[in-house]
Amino acid sequence: MEEFSGLHPREVVRRVSSSLGCSPSSPQVAAYFDENDDLRHLRQHFLMPKVADLPASDLSIVDGGEECIYLCGNSLGLQPKMTRKYLEEELDKWARTGVHGHTDGSRPWAWAENNLEDLMAKVVGAKTSEVALMNGLTVNLHLLMLSFYKPTQSRHKVLLEAKAFPSDHYAVESQIRLRGLNPRHSMLMLSPREGEETLRTADILEAIEKEGDSIAVVMLSGVQYYTGQLFDMAAITQAGQQKGCFVGFDCAHAAGNVELKLHDWGVDFACWCSYKYLNSGAGGLAAAFVHEKHQHSIQIVLIFALVLLFVTSMIILSNFPPFSVMELQPGVSGFRLSNQPILLVCPLQASLEVFNLTSMQALRRKSVLLTGYLENLIQHYFSEDPAEPGKPHVRIITPSDPQQRGCQLSLAFSVPIRKVYQELERRGVVCDMREPNVLRIAPTPLYNSFSDVHRFISTLKDALAACRGQ
Repeated sequence: MEEFSGLHPREVVRRVSSSLGCSPSSPQVAAYFDENDDLRHLRQHFLMPKVADLPASDLSIVDGGEECIYLCGNSLGLQPKMTRKYLEEELDKWARTGVHGHTDGSRPWAWAENNLEDLMAKVVGAKTSEVALMNGLTVNLHLLMLSFYKPTQSRHKVLLEAKAFPSDHYAVESQIRLRGLNPRHSMLMLSPREGEETLRTADILEAIEKEGDSIAVVMLSGVQYYTGQLFDMAAITQAGQQKGCFVGFDCAHAAGNVELKLHDWGVDFACWCSYKYLNSGAGGLAAAFVHEKHQHSIQIVLIFALVLLFVTSMIILSNFPPFSVMELQPGVSGFRLSNQPILLVCPLQASLEVFNLTSMQALRRKSVLLTGYLENLIQHYFSEDPAEPGKPHVRIITPSDPQQRGCQLSLAFSVPIRKVYQELERRGVVCDMREPNVLRIAPTPLYNSFSDVHRFISTLKDALAACRGQ
């Protein structure tokens, strides 16, 4: 669909429906997009759940043999088909060779994750030496903050979203308390303007300019988990660093979702999980990024080494001669605590190999159209104005500008959200509910089709009708 490059998704839908001689809401439009989707073959690399296997589906109103409408890649990605094969290979190697599996085979346990770092680096726009696969997201955030958050009397604040993901908020607060500071004075939290759902880039940059001399670290999301807003990471990084701040991002909802250029943007550090858009399974192996400009920074590794020394002092003293000195690898590799669990490496490998069949640029092009098509259908069938007669009220709180969002659209409803969610579940839809009134819908370009989106809208109409009838 290269011929539509540069056009707004709404205009693409209009042109296609006009050429087909049908309504923009016709399933013919979805079928056309699917037939001309250069990435449609990627879906075959994933296992799509059947409706009958979902715990809340009602087989009296939906065909259990159909594939479900899975729009929840922002919460947990689907299982790559190669996952089972890779896991079985390592279980078999363990059974046959025992400890020799640490160094033998195509996936030696002692450094198996090293073979994936180049694939992960491509996904986030980094150099291989800037990426490490390790731990969980919040553990990595703590480790990075231990090194990059170096408060002084005059520069001690951390800038973050007022509604940051809770674990990020807790991590930042605990890092501030660890330094003996008061979060009430050292947490600088950004909120949208009154009556608005998302942060304006201009307001973020203004806050950095105004408070920058007192900010030690700018720590924001790449994509905001609740609203789905994609932040201008390049502009934020430049603004923060011009004021002398370190700039880091939680890319949990950005990695594998949008095109990232962590190296080129000069981001100081970042971390992300891999079980959402990166499809590594629940509790999957997380990742961290440290820009190469910090590769040989004694100041960064020194703080981390001191923390490790405190935690591991008894082990060091009891297992090594007194003159042993800990030598950390430069940059992000120095943050590793051990070799990574091989059973977590396997599903991540299976997923990253699918990513390697295409590019983030190609996935992003499809994503912009796929999410734009979803938005177009929502605006066709539903109204944002509760007073408008004849149409159910559904409000999109995610930015309408495709450059300010990823796959996800967050939908707010005028009817009780739990009822809507339950009716969708009964009909074989897998999505994500967030109180008080939002459903997060994420058509993922790796495995979702335009027909999935059309089916979802038809099902949503039925679900809302059922809610009104209750």
